[in-house]
Amino acid sequence: MHIVSLHDKSTIERYLRQNALIHLYELGDLDDFFWQNTTWYALVETKQIHALVLLYSAMEMPVLLAISENLPAMRDLLQSSMLLLPSRFYAHLSGDLSTLLATHYRVDSHGLHYKMALADPSRLETVNTSEVISLTVADLEELQTLYQVSYPGNSFDPRMLGTGHFYGIRRDGKLVSVAGVHVYSPHYKVGVVGSVTTHPAFRGQRLATAVCARLCQQSLQTVVHIGLNVKADNASAIASYRRLGFEVVGEYEEALLVLK
Repeated sequence: MHIVSLHDKSTIERYLRQNALIHLYELGDLDDFFWQNTTWYALVETKQIHALVLLYSAMEMPVLLAISENLPAMRDLLQSSMLLLPSRFYAHLSGDLSTLLATHYRVDSHGLHYKMALADPSRLETVNTSEVISLTVADLEELQTLYQVSYPGNSFDPRMLGTGHFYGIRRDGKLVSVAGVHVYSPHYKVGVVGSVTTHPAFRGQRLATAVCARLCQQSLQTVVHIGLNVKADNASAIASYRRLGFEVVGEYEEALLVLK
């Protein structure tokens, strides 16, 4: 086996489609909107991919996605490509891959996370979305203010407002709950729910459930698969997503890595 840098979208897509629900982020990042900020490394033997990692560099902090059910192959890939990685990055890692990276990096684990996928869209219709409104780039300042209060340090990308797939609820004229997309690609038929938050003073009213329901309803007009990532100990969020028809399809660890 040998390590290669991949540049052909169709080759990458064929591999990712083998387990599309686990790789919704990566599939979406094949879209032209994200593609220029991606670097792909693969472990290959006789033209067959055994493991694939994505380094996404659009944000201030690069993000490494190393998600695989073939952990031995992924270990080989990371071991061989470690010198190609940045000195500081955030990572989504299957299994115990953080242990391998700890040989060269200081690892600050952010805990176990679940990947969830929308398995029963019919449940979306049971949610009252009458208060939900569409958000646009004109709402950017108000949205950022809400994140500062209720979700500091989140990975919101202002460019995603331009997709038209951000929704919110206002109370007394102020934005108090929001849901949007981290990834959205009509071409690859995938969407990833993200940047979900509710102001602390309005939690417990299922506002996030409502905005997520509306977001998913609208997204299903142009995509086939919808997923999201959630911390495994966030019981309230997981319960909300289950009410919307999401089910757990995988798990992984998130971590911040800094070169020793």
